Amino acid sequence: MELSEPVQSGLQRLADPGCFSARAYAALLQAAFGSLLGGQADQASLDHPDLEHIDPAVLKYCHAAVATCIVEAGKHRAERSAISTCLEDCKFDRERIEQFCTEYQKNKDSLEILLGSVGRCPLHITDVSWRLEYQIKTNQLHKNYHPAYLMTLNVESSDSRSHPDLNFSCSMEQLQDLVGKLKDAAKSLERTTQL
Repeated sequence: MELSEPVQSGLQRLADPGCFSARAYAALLQAAFGSLLGGQADQASLDHPDLEHIDPAVLKYCHAAVATCIVEAGKHRAERSAISTCLEDCKFDRERIEQFCTEYQKNKDSLEILLGSVGRCPLHITDVSWRLEYQIKTNQLHKNYHPAYLMTLNVESSDSRSHPDLNFSCSMEQLQDLVGKLKDAAKSLERTTQL
């Protein structure tokens, strides 16, 4: 299991008992698994009382590092020994390694399901539908008189799983910008295929 230099640096900081007490380490580990598996927003998961005294920049850096380590371990279906070796290289003590491995084993199945649900191919747009909406007043009774386009992109993927349509609203200028960028992308692709 290979980790980049910034991730290793974040894990080394997390391993330092002077920076993260045992309770703060446990809280951050729980927050990382929670944000990956529970879909919690990062800030909500980092609002634990044991983490209040830690600089927010350091906290987010270490959170990203431990989350990356968790995802890499799940991606490689790493065994306890591989995880232990990796964390020992980042100067974790035996107790913190054991705590990490226990939490990882507890969440391993959920993590593998989550990683398996991530598609390998990007979605393909199969159709576009639109309608013009003309807003006369806002909900605060201010007169608006602005047209907006309600766009729906019908998508499919090669893995045959159904995906919800992508819906968004945009102004005429935004739509013209989108069309211009799509034309540029099509021309670039055409030039590339001719080489």
